[in-house]
Amino acid sequence: MLRTDLRLEWLVSFLTVVDTGSFSAAAEVIHRSQPRVSMHVAALEREAGVALFDRDRRPVSLTDAGVVLAEHARTILRQLAGAEAAMAGYRGAARGVVTLGSYPSASAAFVSQLLERMARTRPAIKVILVERSTLELDGALAAGEVDLCLRPMSPPTGPSVECRPLWREGLIVVHRPDHPLADLPEPLPLAEVAKYPVITIGRLGSAKAMAFEPYRAFQERGLEPNAVQATNQPQTLISLVRSGLGVGVINFLAVATADTDGVMARRLDVPCGRRVGVHWSTTSPLTPPARTLLREIEVSDIPVGTTRLTVAEKQPQPAG
Repeated sequence: MLRTDLRLEWLVSFLTVVDTGSFSAAAEVIHRSQPRVSMHVAALEREAGVALFDRDRRPVSLTDAGVVLAEHARTILRQLAGAEAAMAGYRGAARGVVTLGSYPSASAAFVSQLLERMARTRPAIKVILVERSTLELDGALAAGEVDLCLRPMSPPTGPSVECRPLWREGLIVVHRPDHPLADLPEPLPLAEVAKYPVITIGRLGSAKAMAFEPYRAFQERGLEPNAVQATNQPQTLISLVRSGLGVGVINFLAVATADTDGVMARRLDVPCGRRVGVHWSTTSPLTPPARTLLREIEVSDIPVGTTRLTVAEKQPQPAG
């Protein structure tokens, strides 16, 4: 039976094991010893009266009871963060201006709710949104134009940038209803997509853009896409596809936040996809408002249709 004197740090250790996939990784993230993390989880299981993890599997996985408790634990900690935010205004909490960089689909699917909550719970902090393409966000971060930025984790950033993983989303193929791909079932084979002119997100002909997820997907299958156009605007990509200039290969959120009237958006048969994190420069300390915004980003719900990333998935995955 879960008692009211249950310790919150047990929930923190439990959720960190869930997010990282192992007790050792969780200990590293929350700066506790692995035996202490194990003790916290064991105490929580003892109070719950059920096993929360299947320890025979690697990485460790949640039992059905563990899945339910994880959902409630996140709600408890989120509500606690909200209570802290409400009280902060009465004791001189962090105040000031923080600048957040983002790209269009993350802004539409994630930032809008984040800014609404910040305005409601942290009125002393003003968040300024700066929207750029992925590669332009790197320059803004390096120049100090933004304090934090939401950015895909590929292409990788420089060594002086720290990243906290947030979510993963799949790749989507966009084509006209009368295109030959319409006759194939989902998920669409990448080899079939490669037979047609491709429109992607990024910058056509740029060496750095080759590290973007669509190009990496083709590379991992030993395929060479016939890229005919590229754009940083999802709606532009869909318009180009609608005009018959090619098929689009794009991330899930870009499609989910765009008007897809007149085209078909369908899953691609590749395991890789876009991985998104919050990034900041390590060349100078984060200001109190920036640290507050970072914490809010970390505890926020990820966009519907995406999968939460673990710390173990922080490093970019090699192609090929």
